[in-house]
Amino acid sequence: MKRLVIFLAAAAMLSVVLTSCGNGGRTLGSATGSIYECLVVMPDRPMPAMADPWQEDNGSAYAENITSTFKLVRAAMEAPVPNMPQVESCFQLSLIAPAAFDDFLKPSRNILIIDIDDTKYTQVKCKVSTDVWSTPQAVYRIQAPNDTAFISWWLQSAVTVRKWFVDQEMLRQAGFYRRQPNQQAIDRLREKHGYGLAIPEEYTFVEDTVLGQDIRVFLCCNDKGPMRRYLTLYSYPYTSAQQFEADSLMTMRDSVIGQVITGQTAGSYVGTEYKVEPPVVAPLTSIYPTDGGFYGMEVRGLWKLYKGEAMGGPYVSHSRLDQVNARVVTVESMIFAPGQKKRNALRQAESILYTLQMPNELK
Repeated sequence: MKRLVIFLAAAAMLSVVLTSCGNGGRTLGSATGSIYECLVVMPDRPMPAMADPWQEDNGSAYAENITSTFKLVRAAMEAPVPNMPQVESCFQLSLIAPAAFDDFLKPSRNILIIDIDDTKYTQVKCKVSTDVWSTPQAVYRIQAPNDTAFISWWLQSAVTVRKWFVDQEMLRQAGFYRRQPNQQAIDRLREKHGYGLAIPEEYTFVEDTVLGQDIRVFLCCNDKGPMRRYLTLYSYPYTSAQQFEADSLMTMRDSVIGQVITGQTAGSYVGTEYKVEPPVVAPLTSIYPTDGGFYGMEVRGLWKLYKGEAMGGPYVSHSRLDQVNARVVTVESMIFAPGQKKRNALRQAESILYTLQMPNELK
């Protein structure tokens, strides 16, 4: 027992030393916790009497009976990842009271701090920070004078908060892939297609082909382990803004993917699943805060194998306009992981899409 006490005391001292290091040239300790875990620091109190606040378009799971302020936060942060074959939450939350937020918890990977105090605040304010007590770390602070003010703000901003944490995880993963590249595949894509993409070293080049009507396709695959991940880039001539509408994007996807990815059964092909959960098309935004912006669309959906085995899974695609060459460029990540959870794998594969560089962005 004496040795245990000494060990814990030493660990606490080390934690203080590591986490007290900020951005002023000092070294930060490594963040603790797993990806898509978030520590919530807030007082958990019963919900005040309010008019029915739940909105259908807030992207959150507000169907349950929300009885406390933390449950309100959890409903949004643990909402299901959209367009997945099974229910998986965006984040896993842990709650800690503000008084218990000590040096052991400060290195947590993702931290949402909600400070409610009418003696310090007169209105709701928020602030985001990275690498405060550890690295990589994301910290989102919300300050509110009372529970009612916080709830009103949260109902309007919860999806934005959740997306910010997702973007931070994406940035970390994309940075990792940039440090572990398949340089041969990257060089081939750049030389033959004119685009940049941080293709990870575990992805193997499969095919580089041209389909009818000048549709150029570049395909890679990561089939290491029990999961298979496809990474496809294809481009075609830009003729009108209608090519970025949902019907046009889906028609092109089914045509291209159906020709380059097939099953073992003769005549089988991969296509979009429209009946179980239709794909969702939305404007594409960058995860990089310094990005100047671009014109593009994101598609999230499910794929299935037609005329073959019972196979399917989730996919995400980004379509952007190459203004230099007047082409539509689509890059897609597709996952096949039967019987496994897919959130982390899909998010990791999705982070590759954000590294796409147009000809004018290449260095």
